[in-house]
Amino acid sequence: MATAKAAKVRRQPNVWLDNIKTIIYAGLIAIGVRTVLFEPFNIPSGSMEPTLLVGDYLFVSKYSYGYSKFSLPFSPPLFEGRIFGSVPKRGDVAVFKYPRDTSIDYIKRVVGLPGDHIQMKQGQLYVNGQPCPREPMGGFDTNDSGYVQREQRYIETLPNGVRHEILKQTDGTEASKRLGFDPAKEFDPNNTIEYVVPPDHVFAMGDHRDNSADSRFMNAVGFVPIENLVGRAEILFFSIDAEHPWYEVWWWPFEIRWSRLFERIH
Repeated sequence: MATAKAAKVRRQPNVWLDNIKTIIYAGLIAIGVRTVLFEPFNIPSGSMEPTLLVGDYLFVSKYSYGYSKFSLPFSPPLFEGRIFGSVPKRGDVAVFKYPRDTSIDYIKRVVGLPGDHIQMKQGQLYVNGQPCPREPMGGFDTNDSGYVQREQRYIETLPNGVRHEILKQTDGTEASKRLGFDPAKEFDPNNTIEYVVPPDHVFAMGDHRDNSADSRFMNAVGFVPIENLVGRAEILFFSIDAEHPWYEVWWWPFEIRWSRLFERIH
């Protein structure tokens, strides 16, 4: 007598369940990458011109300075200080949490490390008593809400040899008055006291020296706690001028700054 072979029953895949699993896995991977490796940021202001422009989108490496609670989404107070922490280098372009409101992200260039003496004299940066040399590189047009202004572009060299571009509209005491500062009555960002960077802090400044709220302003940014560092700016992955309204789609290809895509940040 022939024996009937038992038929194998194949279970039909649950498409909905598989899709949900895929979404959950993708979300966990994205959270892991954002927490441990890289986080995207965009530039909303001109305080880092000419290095970074309004409309730039960049990746920040989270591992560069180790991890603090600010490395995690929503900054949960799980621990204090940094894990695998390291001090930034002079010249690093870093994202950090604004010391007076840690829900706000700032991006500036680190020019002073713990123990450094920082001062501005006649619009020039001094680190530990020595001026940071500047080489003129011609003019640069800035655009602030439709107001175009010609400024001077320089290559500044920090004590560790890092060279980077800065913008300066004016220098000196009389120049500060033209910017709206009266040195006899108020703080003058072109001529400051000598700041001494405390332990576990850095001194950060914008490359657009006359258009940056940074560590020179002790009643605002001030010294930046190393714990507040989010990461180091590494590479631009997108940049758009956005001069035209978003609905004028025919301008989109012409507003992308193609030459800035995938440019390293120095």
